[in-house]
Amino acid sequence: MSISAKITVSGLVVCSLMSLLAGLSIGAIDIPLDEVLAILFADTSDNTQAGMYSQVIWQLRLPRTLMAFIAGAGLALSGMVLQTVTRNPLADPYLFGVSSGASFAVVLAMVIFDIDLYRQLATVELSVMSIAAFIGSLSVIAILVALTRYQANMHTLVLAGVALSFLFSALTSFLLYFSDPQAISAILFWTLGSFTRANLASVGLCFAVFLITVLIVLGYYRRLNSLILGDETAVTLGVNPSKIRSLMLALSALMTAVLVANCGGIGFVGLIIPHIVRRFLSQGASLHPIVVAMVGGIFMILVDTLSRVVIANQELPIGIITAAIGSIFFLLLLVRNNRHHSAFLK
Repeated sequence: MSISAKITVSGLVVCSLMSLLAGLSIGAIDIPLDEVLAILFADTSDNTQAGMYSQVIWQLRLPRTLMAFIAGAGLALSGMVLQTVTRNPLADPYLFGVSSGASFAVVLAMVIFDIDLYRQLATVELSVMSIAAFIGSLSVIAILVALTRYQANMHTLVLAGVALSFLFSALTSFLLYFSDPQAISAILFWTLGSFTRANLASVGLCFAVFLITVLIVLGYYRRLNSLILGDETAVTLGVNPSKIRSLMLALSALMTAVLVANCGGIGFVGLIIPHIVRRFLSQGASLHPIVVAMVGGIFMILVDTLSRVVIANQELPIGIITAAIGSIFFLLLLVRNNRHHSAFLK
């Protein structure tokens, strides 16, 4: 590992810890940082105020802050994988329709199994939602892979993904149209993305899937990077492009599905973070996936903290903030690509 890479990782570890403490401290009830540290590392059960703070941190903020970090890390990693295997800088689970497919499958499961979001969900219900989300996201991936057989240009997949996103969003709206009005409000809030329902069980499930995804991506990272040079070059390097692409797309679908099932639809994180990381770290670096995941986690904790304080006594859905940031970033990225294309033509 080079000195610059060590400095980068060390700095991100410090930023991760600082963002975690900020997420635990800031909210509807601001908790002083020294109180947060005392609750995390000392016994404060004899203090009444500290006891209240302790319940807020251990039961509410710690699970949702950890979930926010895992969600940001997982979505950023999925976006990096999609951008690499499709050789498209605009690839993202949200834009590709993967999130919409997962959301539709989860809403369908809620309707079929009468899952009530107003209560604490059982492990079985969370498992059903996760499996349904994986089937939905994998279906979208399968459609996109099938389209590549008829369209060699990978850049057109974004248009296909957007079309699929609209299709599954329409199907989701169709299901909601015939649902109970009370259920509609809960499902709509869930589809916009939120970490309010995070608990240690859901955090453990998402972390397990994230850990598996990271380990596999790191194990295949050199072969994954060879796809950037094109399939023909990858074959000359001894890589099977179809096998690697299928594996990585399945991993991306699994990661997105589990996060959608537990956190709802959160868009554009997978688009923004890989581009930011490539500004200061080459994608060829072996630690690139780790850095992408850490930056994504930090970003999501900051967004979650912002969602709790931007409106007094209310919580703004996560998806609204990420969509606002991501849409602007997407437009700037399009302008930049068009300028490079125009300069090339001249």
